[in-house]
Amino acid sequence: MTKQNPKIILFLVLGFTFFHVCPQLLNAQTSITKIAILGSGNPNPDPEHSGCSVAIIVNEKSYIIDFGPGLVRQAAKLSPRYGGNINALNVENLKTAFLTHLHSDHTTGYPDLILTPWVLGRDQPLEVYGPEGIKHMTDHILEAYQEDIRYRVYGLEPANNQGWRVNTHEIDEGLIYTDEYVKVEAFKVEHGSWPNAFGFRFTTPDKTIVISGDAMPSVKLQKYAENADILIHEVYSKSGFDKKNDFWKTYHSSNHTSTLELAELANKAKPGMIILYHTLYWGASDQDLLDEIATIYKGKVIVGLDGGVY
Repeated sequence: MTKQNPKIILFLVLGFTFFHVCPQLLNAQTSITKIAILGSGNPNPDPEHSGCSVAIIVNEKSYIIDFGPGLVRQAAKLSPRYGGNINALNVENLKTAFLTHLHSDHTTGYPDLILTPWVLGRDQPLEVYGPEGIKHMTDHILEAYQEDIRYRVYGLEPANNQGWRVNTHEIDEGLIYTDEYVKVEAFKVEHGSWPNAFGFRFTTPDKTIVISGDAMPSVKLQKYAENADILIHEVYSKSGFDKKNDFWKTYHSSNHTSTLELAELANKAKPGMIILYHTLYWGASDQDLLDEIATIYKGKVIVGLDGGVY
């Protein structure tokens, strides 16, 4: 029997383990991960900031997080059909989505996400991962639009009979989704008295991305954000907060994160870059937000803008 080089054996064993455990990482050399801000806004109907929604794009596949009003049109704006260059955001390619919590400013675009991509050609059910209650919400949306669905399926168009359907997955903390490009972990965040509000940690072949959802600072959020390449985090202006009355100060401090609190969290978590979203300006400018954060945190921070691709 020929004597084997122990280094070769070790290489073969490790190589097999790497392939078996992390097959998506094998494409790291050619993978490109992008983040598109489809909406950086909040419940206020600011025409310059659509409802809260983010897309993570990996290898021509898109993953939508939150369904604020306007998300489908913002995605379409970045797609080749309407002059953009991200094929994964062609509307019919919106097939996988994640919801942080059930607040209306994160869900009023949900019927649009279900129906418009189907009308334009999506031919498989939308896969949605969200907190307890997402199935109830989905069932009622489909019931509300049953006449529209019936007409499109059996009328003169006709549309396919799959793309309007939704497979809902009610989640808890931990690993909630994997495919050949991403691993998605959910973790609970502190957002007022919501019992099931989540943040997400996406691991792609070349990036680790953490998205806070609506949240005040917490040890758990900090833990999941540690050493992430990109932290997408909600924020409000501390100077604007200081002008609020006591009622609103109590509300916002228990539901959201100030510029200074985010800076303190970032000093501990040390992400590679922060993208601000779900931004509450209260009279502040983009530069004001950055200046407030910079008094405590010296790392890279970007104000996420609608249509921005990072």
